[in-house]
Amino acid sequence: MSLVGFVSRVVTCGQNFAGHQLQQVRHKWADWRMIKDHKRRQCVVQHSESRLRVNSLRKNTILPIELREIASKEIDAFPRDSSLVRVRERCAVSSRPRGIVHRWRVSRIVWRHMADYNKLSGVQRAMW
Repeated sequence: MSLVGFVSRVVTCGQNFAGHQLQQVRHKWADWRMIKDHKRRQCVVQHSESRLRVNSLRKNTILPIELREIASKEIDAFPRDSSLVRVRERCAVSSRPRGIVHRWRVSRIVWRHMADYNKLSGVQRAMW
């Protein structure tokens, strides 16, 4: 086996080479919770129209009870992540789930840090 083949096998398989760990490939998400939330958002977009129709049939009090029961069974057939309630607003930088400043999509901690170093447009430190 040539040296190039050995190095490519180590790089692709992710094995340790002489005790040194290879650096993982980075992606645009801060951690696994953001990836999970992104998948939930995709599921909501995919099922939103049909879920809205079935849910409106289920909550309509004019329709007979039999139709509403059928609609409630159809709602149970949808994936759990297709509900909008399961989506959580997260900080785009740190993936923090609480204290989000919605205009910038970052948490209050990251927002303060970025505002201190003049990284946010439209933000000015208080002066009096």
